[in-house]
Amino acid sequence: MATAEHCLYCFETLSAYLESRKSMSLGEIEKSYGEYCKEAEARVAPSDKTESLEKRIPALQRVADSDLAEASTSSLPSSGSSMSLTTDTAATSTESLAAITESPLFVTWNTVSSRTGNTSLRGCIGTFEAQELGEGLSSYAVTAAVHDTRFDPISKRELPSLEVAVTLLTDFEDCGDAMDWEVGTHGLRISFAERGRRYGATYLPDVAAEQGWTKEETLVSLMRKAGWAGRRDKWQAVDLKVVRYQGRKKSMLYSEYKQWREWADQKGEDSEEDEDEDEA
Repeated sequence: MATAEHCLYCFETLSAYLESRKSMSLGEIEKSYGEYCKEAEARVAPSDKTESLEKRIPALQRVADSDLAEASTSSLPSSGSSMSLTTDTAATSTESLAAITESPLFVTWNTVSSRTGNTSLRGCIGTFEAQELGEGLSSYAVTAAVHDTRFDPISKRELPSLEVAVTLLTDFEDCGDAMDWEVGTHGLRISFAERGRRYGATYLPDVAAEQGWTKEETLVSLMRKAGWAGRRDKWQAVDLKVVRYQGRKKSMLYSEYKQWREWADQKGEDSEEDEDEDEA
C-alpha cells in the first residue's frame, strides 16, 4: 500500500521543483524516515511510547489509521482524478503489496483551509500503467501539481496549505455490467463510444462515498466528466465498458513533511560538523 514515505517523496519532489533544487531520492527518504521514527521512539519511555510517538510524529497515527481503514471512505473530497495519456491497465495483485516497487498510481493535491480545515481539490493526475515508484511518484507529483488543466499551476507560496494523497491501484477487474461494483470499495474506469467519438474517465475508490452518490449518480457523473452530453435518463442506453479496481491510499499534510524535513536538514548539518571535526 501507499506509505508515509511515498507522501514525503511527493512533497519533497514538488518542493524541489518549485525551489529549483535537487530532490532527495525515494530510497534516501525511506532510510531517513526510518531513522526519524527510531530516534523519536528512543526518546520516549515505554509506558507512554505509543501516545507520545503519535504526538511527536503525526504521520505515524495517520499510518495506523489508514492501515485499519484500508481503502475505505475518506472524509475529505480529494480524488476527482484526471487520467494521463498512458492508460494500459496493469493487473497488480494485492499479494505483492508488502514489497511493492512498481504500481499504477495517482497523486492528488488538496488545499486545506487553515480556518475551517475543509479541503478542496487542487490537482490530481495518474496512470493505469505500472510505474517504478521512484520515477512514477516523482513524475506525477509534479504533473498533478502544475499540469492539471482544470487548475492553475500550484505555486511555491501554496505549499504550506497543501495535503498530498498517494493511491496505488490494485485488483483490476472487468465488470459484468455497469452496476457490478461497490461504493467505497471500487474505483471505476469507464470507456464508451457514441456518434463516432470515444469517451473515457475514471474516479478513484473514495470519490463516490465522499460525495454520497448512488451507483447511478456515480456513473452519470463519470460520463459527464468524460464529456458525454446526453440526457441523464438515457445513460443506460449507452454501451459502457466498466473496469473496477481498488486503491491503497495514504495522505499527509505539509506540516508533517516540514517537521521531518527540518529534522533531516539538522541531521545533515550535524554530520557535516562531525566530518569537519574528524578532518581537523
